[in-house]
Amino acid sequence: MSSDDTYPLLDTIETPEQLRRLPAEDLPQLAGELRRFLIRSVARTGGHLSAGLGTVELAIALHYVYDTPEDRLIWDVGHQSYPHKILTGRRRLMPTLRQLGGLSGFPKRSESPYDSFGTGHSSTSISAALGMALAARQEGSGRRVAAVIGDGAMTGGMAFEALNHAGDLKADMLVILNDNEMSISPNVGGMHNYLARILSGKFYSTMRDGSKSVLSMVPPVWELARKAEEHMKGMVIPGTLFEELGFNYIGPIDGHDLPTLITTLRNLRERGEPQFLHVMTRKGKGYPPAEENPTCYHGVTAFDPDTGEIHATPGAPTYTELFGDWICEMAERDQRVVGITPAMCEGSGLVEFARRFPERYFDVGIAEQHAVTLAAGMACDGLKPVVAIYSTFLQRAYDQLIHDVALQNLPVLFAIDRAGLVGRDGPTHAGSFDLSFLRSVPNLVIMAPADGNELRRMLYTGFLHDGPAAVRYPRGSGPEVEMEQEMRELVIGKGRLCREGRRVALIAFGSMVAPALQAAEQLDASVVNMRFIKPLDRPLLLDMARHHDLLVTIEENVVAGGAGSAVNECLLRCGMEIPLLNLGLPDRFVEHGGHGELLAQCGLDAHGIIESVRARLQE
Repeated sequence: MSSDDTYPLLDTIETPEQLRRLPAEDLPQLAGELRRFLIRSVARTGGHLSAGLGTVELAIALHYVYDTPEDRLIWDVGHQSYPHKILTGRRRLMPTLRQLGGLSGFPKRSESPYDSFGTGHSSTSISAALGMALAARQEGSGRRVAAVIGDGAMTGGMAFEALNHAGDLKADMLVILNDNEMSISPNVGGMHNYLARILSGKFYSTMRDGSKSVLSMVPPVWELARKAEEHMKGMVIPGTLFEELGFNYIGPIDGHDLPTLITTLRNLRERGEPQFLHVMTRKGKGYPPAEENPTCYHGVTAFDPDTGEIHATPGAPTYTELFGDWICEMAERDQRVVGITPAMCEGSGLVEFARRFPERYFDVGIAEQHAVTLAAGMACDGLKPVVAIYSTFLQRAYDQLIHDVALQNLPVLFAIDRAGLVGRDGPTHAGSFDLSFLRSVPNLVIMAPADGNELRRMLYTGFLHDGPAAVRYPRGSGPEVEMEQEMRELVIGKGRLCREGRRVALIAFGSMVAPALQAAEQLDASVVNMRFIKPLDRPLLLDMARHHDLLVTIEENVVAGGAGSAVNECLLRCGMEIPLLNLGLPDRFVEHGGHGELLAQCGLDAHGIIESVRARLQE
């Protein structure tokens, strides 16, 4: 791509108000500059690229037509919002994107008045937009609301719950489906663009509404006219479902055709009923490497913008990769193994499994609740389901985990990725709460590995267990250890004493074993790798309590209700009185930044552990 770093139009835009003063004929040039700036900016910082490249024209058109920030725009999922951020006063801050103290990678209400709703998770925009539309109705304001929802997010059941409710209430709102999975041929695209301009216009809507009023007085004729309109639209546009839900469907239109976008949005903004605009975009638009491989550039590290070469850092296999290897190995051994994921094939390490065992791989879309109950149904009839899911997304399926899996004591294995802090994706994606919300569930075995070899052993243990089991592991790689070729089962509820010391015992869980061992060298402390959060190794805990002056629990989970709380409760039940110190994530949402930076900020690196222990000993 061109190395030209000049942006004559973009440099004049600090607010959407300035954007709206541009003549419409200048907007294609602005789109080119914005796309070029986005590529070069993300090339330096890393981040989500493909989706944002696909929404450049849409972001320009929305801010050009809508009176933002008075009018509300919601981006779902938020990784497609980078062009929106650039156009709303944050262009000069893009070098800080996802850095400690810098811009968030997702819309964030506290960051800008133009970010109407935080959308780190998916399928929430239509519900939020409906709430805002109802607030505007109650206030009697003329404020407009538009929700941009990606086609992946439309797989979430919550989106359809909101569509059904909004259509029933006849809410004044616009839902834009950003569909980037299909391409539009020139002829089909041209026809749909023409139809969109006609069907969204005042003449058509006036004729349509007037005809309804007249024909509704003659029921048989009205029903005939309604069916005729429905079938005529169904012949050329795939919007029957949305029409049945109470929305006026328009599209699909070319999401990179600015004149059509602007005309259509202007027409729809004046309509006082639920509107559904289907927009076709291309992921990675305007950047050949991202167009050819949008998945690779979905979330990308720093790269060379001229060649597309990604600056990869070789290292030890990640926990995610080790999980992917393990499930393939188990699938070869056991025909009952099935893998389930809610739209996280790449992120959860299931790419190779999906390739080798397609008939046993199930990507359910962004439908976490369905994923868990699907696994429960499979387990009922003899399969061995493995649910690969991020910690933060498992929160959405908590009811199903309790009622459909744990209550029935079904052998479902949860491979919980991204447990603990996730670094630059920030609090929306952090797995800060899983130990707290899981350990209260009966029948559930919970494990946390200290390294990759333990991960394999714990997955195997959970797989063999005749009941629900969860293995939670962090993003990235663990300490380098020798990997055993043969899988061996662990004794459930049995921890391991890693180091014997004096006075202080560090009771570490999962990812915190490594910094605990580092801290122990200066503290001359004992270190226990607990391995199991539920059930706890009570004999080992009691032994540590009898022979030390202070027990320190360390976990990459919130302190409130977490693994340390489980230790406290265990010792209290046993009548063991000993000073305790619980270290973990604080009672606040930890912002984005480098993983090591965030651990240090929370006092969970070796230095922080040492400081906390010494301070407690001096009390």
